[in-house]
Amino acid sequence: MATMRSASPAQTAPSPNTDIECLRALAVIGVVIHHMQGNLFYPNLPLLTRLSQYVQTWCGVDLFFAISGFVIARSLLPPLAAASGNMSTQWQVIAAFWIRRAWRLLPSAWLWLALMLLASIVANRSGAFQSVHANLMATAAGVFNVANIRFGQSIFRYFYGASFVYWSLSLEEQFYLVLPWLVVCLRRYFPWVLAILLAIQLPMDRSIMMMQFRTDALGLGVLLAMASRTVFYTRIEPRILGHLRGSGAALLVLALSGMALLAKLNPKHSSYTIGGIAIIATVLVWMASYNANYLVRQGWLKRALVWVGNRSYAIYLCHVPIFFLLREYCFRLGIQHAPAWQLSAAAAVLIAVTAALNFRYVEQPLRRHGREVARQFLARRKNQADAANIPASDDPDNRAAISA
Repeated sequence: MATMRSASPAQTAPSPNTDIECLRALAVIGVVIHHMQGNLFYPNLPLLTRLSQYVQTWCGVDLFFAISGFVIARSLLPPLAAASGNMSTQWQVIAAFWIRRAWRLLPSAWLWLALMLLASIVANRSGAFQSVHANLMATAAGVFNVANIRFGQSIFRYFYGASFVYWSLSLEEQFYLVLPWLVVCLRRYFPWVLAILLAIQLPMDRSIMMMQFRTDALGLGVLLAMASRTVFYTRIEPRILGHLRGSGAALLVLALSGMALLAKLNPKHSSYTIGGIAIIATVLVWMASYNANYLVRQGWLKRALVWVGNRSYAIYLCHVPIFFLLREYCFRLGIQHAPAWQLSAAAAVLIAVTAALNFRYVEQPLRRHGREVARQFLARRKNQADAANIPASDDPDNRAAISA
């Protein structure tokens, strides 16, 4: 096994990692473009139909998975390792992690579930939001984190509802629940078991239902996070990208193109399709993990991507309901064939404004609140443990009783 070290460049890099934020931005842009067809443009836009014959951009979700696996594991596993051997402390670390995740993700997710359900009732003359019943069931699936199961069951059978993107959120939240259990129960065997599971999963053909459980990129991100704590990780840093101007950007374009080309293949009949996408996504996360501007140089483009990346969660939640609202607006005005560029521009503006508001007034304050709740939880547990460990002779009340 590789030698452990106290810190790596990836660990000591300034926070936040702007290269990771750029990848988040590119991931969510790919997802938004994929969802335009059939949601914003209804019926389909011929240009996007022709483009989809060669590439698909839904693979942005898998890039999100690789980022999540890496970022979450690198924040969760070190404190769990530090508490190794003390089950009580480990479960306190896990509980604090769950508290932070809940306050980070659930308020925005539930807010947009409520808004989509409301829109299906009061702003649905066009039928864009589908039926109220479908949205009620979709809302329940989103709240109870089983949207991926319902989505897999609904494909080619019935309308899911407006919140169909929640399948990936449910998968990530299931990952957040399961990962700590695996780490605590498997202990030093965890990386080996995870590696074996990935070796089995990566080359698999995927059924429709298994596509909703594609944890390849999540698992590879976790292994990458574990590797980032070794000396070996420093030695394999791609410093050459910092010396060859434009090489990182060229690799980024090449990698994203490769993912989009693989995504065009049918995962049910093409081995290594999803596994290949997951591997490429993880390589991108590896290059971004050093936060050394290897993929995107400093400048206006990077600043724009970082802005989008910071708000990628809100963009992911709001883009489909905004597409549907635009369709509803056109329907009520009797506009049957609005120019594609006008719809695209209107959608981009509304998504940007809405995501910015959600980020500022929902995500940021509640994320800070969640951190404080987790901090207070750990502080209370520490105080209780300290109080329980005070020797009887050092207890002020006990000393008073003895002197009396």
